[in-house]
Amino acid sequence: MAETLDSLLAESRDKLKAAGIEAAALDARHLVSGLLGLSRAALVTRGGEPVGEADAARIRAAIERRAAHEPVHRILGEREFFGLNLKLSKDTLEPRPDTETLVDCLIPHVRRIAARKGSCRILDLGTGTGAICLALLNAVLDARGLGTDISNNALQTARENAHRNGLAERFETLRSNWFEAVEGRFDVIVSNPPYIRSSVIAELDPEVKYHDPVAALDGGDEGLDAYRAIALHASRHLETDGLLGLEIGFDQKQAVTALFEAQGFRLLSGVKDLGGNDRVLVFEQDVERSNDR
Repeated sequence: MAETLDSLLAESRDKLKAAGIEAAALDARHLVSGLLGLSRAALVTRGGEPVGEADAARIRAAIERRAAHEPVHRILGEREFFGLNLKLSKDTLEPRPDTETLVDCLIPHVRRIAARKGSCRILDLGTGTGAICLALLNAVLDARGLGTDISNNALQTARENAHRNGLAERFETLRSNWFEAVEGRFDVIVSNPPYIRSSVIAELDPEVKYHDPVAALDGGDEGLDAYRAIALHASRHLETDGLLGLEIGFDQKQAVTALFEAQGFRLLSGVKDLGGNDRVLVFEQDVERSNDR
């Protein structure tokens, strides 16, 4: 008797549940729909349809990977972020909903700058998949972006994502360790840098510690190494009336703010994520302090 969508979904759900996957039913639906190119609605309305042997084998292989705690989107090889479909690779952090808070916060500023100046130039430090910069470019047609990363593989992934979302003409990449190879000034500098303390990496969920690149997670002993590097040189590359937007860890608002204030920046706004945790800081240059230096 041929397998159906319904029977394969039930088998997949039970396999994940037995493996201790918390969202077993949701993950099973996501993997089956993604691998077969079906909508969630189609899984219901076409549940009695047969599934070919090759497709069933692909699904079972994917379920085995998820049962071993490989993230759903790593298995599918892509993830949606702020309306964009983004390819993932081994050297890129999987973009998560918390980071959409940063994009949401910056869009009004990018629009305002573009309306006033005719364009807005964005620098995305540690671009990874390109998620943040590409989402901003997609929202503001007069914006242009430069994404930097230390990984050539990540930069290739970001370029592919720019192409697949029709943004390649306004997006460039540069291999750089933070500001090391960057030239010129930008209207907006943005980053979701590594901010997890080194000692905590081993305690992370398997989905994170075994599948996200350590370089995109490890922020040093205090989780602040990247922020120090950015704060030290940001003023050289930011227009006088420009803005700097950062994602932070839930307990880092005070420490990160102090680092940037020491380098002549002023906190413009702090934004919490949907979970109520501090997640985004937006800084402007403190012109009065800069003039006093």
